[in-house]
Amino acid sequence: MSLVLIVLLPFVGALLPALMIRAGRNACATSTFTFTLLAFALLLSHAPAVFRGEVVQAGWDWLPALGLNANFFLDGLGFFFAGLILGIGLLIIVYARFYLAKDDPMGSFYTYLLLFQGAMVGIVLSDNILLLLVFWELTSLSSFLLIGYWKHLPEGRQGARMALAVTGAGGLAMIAGMLILGDIAGSYNLTDILQHKDAIQASPLYLPALLLILAGCFTKSAQFPFHFWLPHAMAAPTPVSAYLHSATMVKAGLFLMARMWPVLAGTAEWFYIVATTGLITMLVGAVIALFKDDLKGLLAFSTVSHLGLVTMLLGFGTPMAAVAAVFHILNHATFKAALFMNAGIIDHEAGTRDIKRLGGLLHLMPVTATLAMVAAASMAGLPPLNGFLSKEMMLHEAAATAWLGNGWVVPALATLAACFSVAYSLRYIVHVFFGPQRSDYPHTPHDPPAGLWLPPALLVMLVVLIGLLPATVAGPLVAVVAQAVIGGALPDYHLALWHGVNIALALSVVAVVVGLGALRAYPRVRAVWQAGPHPEAKAMFDAVMAAALALAQRVTHGLHNGSLQRYLAFAIGAMTLAGFATFIGASHEAGTRELLPAEPVAVVAWLLLLGGCVLTVMFFRQRLLSVLVVGTVGLIVCVAFIYLSAPDLALTQISVEVTTVILILLALYFLPKASPLSSTVSADPLRHLRDGVLALIAGGGMGLVSWAMLTRDGSSLSTYYLENSVSGGGGTNVVNVILVDFRGFDTFGEIIVLGIAALAIYALLDGALHGRVARRLSAWTPDLPVSVDRHPIIMVVATRVMLPLALLVGAYIFLRGHNQPGGGFIAALVVSIALIMQYMASGFGWAAQRVRVNYHAMIGAGVLIAAGTGIASMVLDRPFLTSAFDHFHLPLVGEFELASAMAFDTGVFLTVVGAVMLALANLSRMGRLTGQRPVNRTAMDVDPSMGMSKEHN
Repeated sequence: MSLVLIVLLPFVGALLPALMIRAGRNACATSTFTFTLLAFALLLSHAPAVFRGEVVQAGWDWLPALGLNANFFLDGLGFFFAGLILGIGLLIIVYARFYLAKDDPMGSFYTYLLLFQGAMVGIVLSDNILLLLVFWELTSLSSFLLIGYWKHLPEGRQGARMALAVTGAGGLAMIAGMLILGDIAGSYNLTDILQHKDAIQASPLYLPALLLILAGCFTKSAQFPFHFWLPHAMAAPTPVSAYLHSATMVKAGLFLMARMWPVLAGTAEWFYIVATTGLITMLVGAVIALFKDDLKGLLAFSTVSHLGLVTMLLGFGTPMAAVAAVFHILNHATFKAALFMNAGIIDHEAGTRDIKRLGGLLHLMPVTATLAMVAAASMAGLPPLNGFLSKEMMLHEAAATAWLGNGWVVPALATLAACFSVAYSLRYIVHVFFGPQRSDYPHTPHDPPAGLWLPPALLVMLVVLIGLLPATVAGPLVAVVAQAVIGGALPDYHLALWHGVNIALALSVVAVVVGLGALRAYPRVRAVWQAGPHPEAKAMFDAVMAAALALAQRVTHGLHNGSLQRYLAFAIGAMTLAGFATFIGASHEAGTRELLPAEPVAVVAWLLLLGGCVLTVMFFRQRLLSVLVVGTVGLIVCVAFIYLSAPDLALTQISVEVTTVILILLALYFLPKASPLSSTVSADPLRHLRDGVLALIAGGGMGLVSWAMLTRDGSSLSTYYLENSVSGGGGTNVVNVILVDFRGFDTFGEIIVLGIAALAIYALLDGALHGRVARRLSAWTPDLPVSVDRHPIIMVVATRVMLPLALLVGAYIFLRGHNQPGGGFIAALVVSIALIMQYMASGFGWAAQRVRVNYHAMIGAGVLIAAGTGIASMVLDRPFLTSAFDHFHLPLVGEFELASAMAFDTGVFLTVVGAVMLALANLSRMGRLTGQRPVNRTAMDVDPSMGMSKEHN
């Protein structure tokens, strides 16, 4: 269960920063740090098991038949990435506390950070690939918030949109690939999929699945040609860049390639797609980085290059290349996070990140300069630092790799990329910290407080320690992680600073010499670069997005013209065609059930239903009459339910019918009482012919489906429900037990939808209370005469008498619902009708003074109570919304049953009442805006004691 807590803690912690910021910036940062530290401590508690080679698993089955299981597992690879995410996250939290300005909303920043952190931890610990996909998309959404954190900067908003578009599109492709992979393996659990290498690689769907999965990995990890989004994401605050673009988000694609390495690697398709993409990305990123003047831009393209390096190593498909990839992921996270934070320090203290405006900072910022030089030297691959070791391993593997039979292509291009890597790393050092001091710095440069330099200093310390003592400091971790990646025995290797004179050392020396030469001749090299063509990825992206938007608008405007009839025609036509196509394409036989004679009552009810439908079609322009006819049809359906011995359905039908008819009539007050003439048959005969044909075909099809179902024997779940209603749900009312237990999750989803619909109605009608619509309403006059006596005394008296009786009936229906017809939904509608009648009898102004309820809060409370009921059963290690029940005995009362389903029904009750009353409240607000009559403050317009009519203000 602790694995689940590791994932959940950041999400739970995300609730606090927005609140803790009220107590100050330190309290806000401390709360964020605490939750990350707790998750990190829980992760470290599993370290002994992981280093013993064990796999820790946790989770629960939700819908195992569909493969929807919330399962997590922790092996060496998951432990490694979770450690990077949480460990570097702790440093970023401290760094951000001192980096963010006083007017930056720190609470929002830490909330977004923890949401992203939780999503990343979820990715690396998920066992179920469907769950992994959820976390994957959540990283795209939360990174969008982080990259666009400085909303006032146009480049920040554009960078966030670009990152979301590119990574989101890749994520959609990856969803398809993962579903194909799960289908091939016969399981959606990673631990199962990783055991089916032969079946996956032998499948004809291997290549489509590979391409789709790699699309997600390449977009997330900024591989060519999707690399352009990462530099534009540098508009984010530096803590975001240091976290997302060195150790977390951009590593998600690398993680997934490493996770799927045992089953996807080892084929020619994998080698040529992955290794080639990585090699091109490594070279392109390194070349562009050399000519970037923005410090974060230089580091962004260097990140692209190093991500390509790891991708290339994973693409080689050999165990030793996988070891090198793991080692470089560790090394890159240390020196690149330190360098991003270092760039932020320079920007924070000197007021600029432009290299052309910097130089001579060595003596002004000695601590910052020392940290930068060590980290940049590691990025260049200089000894005795950790970057040197993994670069040597990369060059060794590149030298042993042939591409299309050529043994020199890969090592030559890899060495060329290493040359540029040395050049841009040394440029970061020389052009920023050496040279004469300037007099035109935007701010006077100086070393920052410890809160800013201490986090990168800890990372730089690791850079040095891993470089000097690789086998001791990083050896065990690299071994356990590489073993999880390879999925088998490790190759024979030894992490050491010196391996003698070999081809890798020779290529490394070439890279250093050429890199130094390029830096020395930088003005001439830059002139050559500027003289050449420079395709602008951003312009291409903008052009593609503009073309896609224009196409979408043409399609949308061509199909969506605002006509609901047209939409329904498309939908009903498509469903009808699909139904008849299925019917025609399958064999079928006549039903075998014996037909029952039609009772006279049933024939009469059918004729009334048919007549109601005909009247609705004939008099549809008269909206008031149409509503009454439709209500009558609903009442006939209610009688049919009673006739068919379905009292629960009958009670629900009549309650819904009365409530909806009343609300529709209230809304109709603001609408014309007749439909426009353009809707008549004579105005548009072809459209009505289309609608009539569709209605007859679709209705006939549904009739045939009903006939086929009723005349054939078949199994259904009803037998299971009848047999287990009492023993499993503790109730004899099978319908209610189904709603609150067997299918409780469906009901939970339905009340959420109902609450959302009520809030949407509120938002739509609230918009009518402002601006142009509000001015039209205030000038509106009813199109029919309005009664002088708005609140008749007879109706007032009748509703007052009915109110306690209706509330009593509602309570009775609610309490008996688990064993007799009734329940929370029906009781809520009964109570809603009683309350609506009070508002109609005496007006909203009078009733609102006496019923002071926040209906928004009532809806929220209902959903939370229902959710709490389900969560409580999970806490007790039972499936979500499983009922608990028992019988009790009280003096005078006798024996009675209590079930936890009553709490769930309470949530349903509150949500339904809140939704109905919220709709009523908004209709009343619109009515008051018309200003036709003053708002009443008394129960009725006529005061019986005075014997005269009064208008009350």
